[in-house]
Amino acid sequence: MKPTHSPLAVCIALALSLMPLHAEAEDSNSGKVLFDARWRLEQVDDDAFAKNADADTLRIRLGYRTAVRSGWSGVLEVEATQHLFGDDFNSTANGKGSYPTVVDPDNAELNQAYVRYAPDAQTQLNIGRQRVQWDNQRFIGNVGWRQNEQTFDAVDYQYSFGNGLKLRYDYLDRVQRVYGADHPNEDLARFQLNAHLIGLSHALGPGVLSGYAHFIENQTLPLTSHRNIGLRYTAKKAVPDGIGWVATVEYAKQNAYADGASAIDADYLTFEGGIVWNANTFKFGWEKLGGDGHYGFSTPLATLHAFDGWADKFLITPVNGLTDTSLGWNRKFGKVSAAVIWHDFHADAGSQHYGSEWDASLGYAFNPHWNGLIKLADYRADTFSSDTRKTWLGLEYVY
Repeated sequence: MKPTHSPLAVCIALALSLMPLHAEAEDSNSGKVLFDARWRLEQVDDDAFAKNADADTLRIRLGYRTAVRSGWSGVLEVEATQHLFGDDFNSTANGKGSYPTVVDPDNAELNQAYVRYAPDAQTQLNIGRQRVQWDNQRFIGNVGWRQNEQTFDAVDYQYSFGNGLKLRYDYLDRVQRVYGADHPNEDLARFQLNAHLIGLSHALGPGVLSGYAHFIENQTLPLTSHRNIGLRYTAKKAVPDGIGWVATVEYAKQNAYADGASAIDADYLTFEGGIVWNANTFKFGWEKLGGDGHYGFSTPLATLHAFDGWADKFLITPVNGLTDTSLGWNRKFGKVSAAVIWHDFHADAGSQHYGSEWDASLGYAFNPHWNGLIKLADYRADTFSSDTRKTWLGLEYVY
C-alpha cells in the first residue's frame, strides 16, 4: 500500500491531543509524551545528472515513555515521513531515477517499541525495537540525520562494575533501515540479522579504553557477513581558562564471518587530535578504511553521514579503500553553533586521489524546543565519482 498524507496527519492530530497531558504526566510521574517534527529542504546538484534534486520533506515522531515501576519502563514510538511540494528527487522508492538520490522516502512505521529494566544505577536491559548506538556510531548507529531513522530489533545489556569497568552486550535480530518499512524493495527496507556485539571499557588516565567484537551475520545478504575486532581510546583535558585538548585513536580488523565472502579482509585505523581554546575546537583527523582492489572495509550499520564528508560520496567504501585527511573547526556563540571541515580523499591501495570536499553548517537554537539549521557540502571529484554540491535548510521542533 502506497503511503499517503494520512499517517502524517494522524501523528500530528494525536500529538496535539496528547500535548496537554504531557505536563500532567510529568507532574504525576506517570509517563511522558514524546514528540518531534523536522522539516527539511535538501537540494543536490550532482554533475552526473542532468537534473538537480529538490526534496521538501516533513518527518513526525510521536511516542510515549512510561513511568518507572520497580525498575521497569517502556517506550512506544511511531514515525511518519512525507514529501510536501513536488518530488523532484530519487527517494529510491518513487521511480525518479533521473534525479540525484535523497534517501527520504514517504513512509510510516513503528520506530521504537521496547521495555527497559534498570533496577539500579549499574544495570540496564532494553528488549525490543530501539535505537542502538556504539561509541561514535562509526560501526553501529541510528542514522539520525535521515528522516527515517534506523532502529534495531535487539537486546541491549549494559553493566557498570563500579571500578571504572563497563560491559555491554547486544543481540541484533533485525535492522529497520533508513529506506523505510514501506519501501517496495524488502532487501533495502530491512536486514534480517543474527549479530552479537560485545564491548568492554575502562577509565584509563584522562580517557577511556574500549575493546569490542562485532559478529554480524546478515541473513538477508549472507555474503556481507563479517566480524570486527577492535580497540579504541578517547581522551580529553578541559582547561576552562586555557588551552585544552581532545584525542582519539582506534584500530579494527575485519574478516569474513558465517557465510561472508572470503574476500572480506581489511583493517581500519583512525587518529584524531584537537585543541580547545575559548570555545573554539580545532581538529585534525586521519582515517583509513583498508582496501586491496577486491574489497574495502565496510560499516553497513553505521551512521555513515557523520564520516568522510557530508556529500555522502563514500557510503560504500571503494575496493581500493579510502583514506580521509581532515581539518575542522567548530564553535558555539550563545545559541548559535558553527562548523567548517575540509576533507582530502585518497585510495588506500595505490596513489589514486579521489577528490576533496568542504563542509559547513550553522545552527540556531531559538529556544529549548526549536532549532534551525543551514548546511552545505561541496565535493570536488578528481578520479572518483562526480562534482556534487548539497545544501540543506531545516527546522525542528522537539516537545
